[in-house]
Amino acid sequence: MGNITITASDELDEIDRQIISILQLDGRASFAEIAGKLNVSAGMIRVRYNRLTELGVVRVVGITNPLRMGYQTMALIGIKVECNKLVEIANEVAALDEVIYLIIVSGAYDIIAEVVCRDQNHLLQFLTERLYKIEGVRESESFMHLKIVKEIYF
Repeated sequence: MGNITITASDELDEIDRQIISILQLDGRASFAEIAGKLNVSAGMIRVRYNRLTELGVVRVVGITNPLRMGYQTMALIGIKVECNKLVEIANEVAALDEVIYLIIVSGAYDIIAEVVCRDQNHLLQFLTERLYKIEGVRESESFMHLKIVKEIYF
């Protein structure tokens, strides 16, 4: 997704929001199914869907369950870095295979990363052999996932 500016003519209306809601529940819903639920034509849904994807508002992807794929350890990691290299370091951390989500934040940490690992040994290996070897990473704090109580994709 590049830098796309949404103009006044690109604003979302109620039908756009309903299409998005249906796709959030079932990303494989056909245009005909969505049209039937909204009492409009499938052609209208196709046009709106294409517009929403072109604007970068919607992207339909397969979501995996890490626990069912053999990953038993998930953690959030707060990372402090040398601030003059913040974006560069964030990009290096984001490139690590275990990292599934990364944000630059304000507050006690500079970067928050979510990682998935096979087990605690894999997490230890990730921290010591990969994360801490990135030049400019000063310190980190790991928060192990004990139970996911709510997970939504907005």
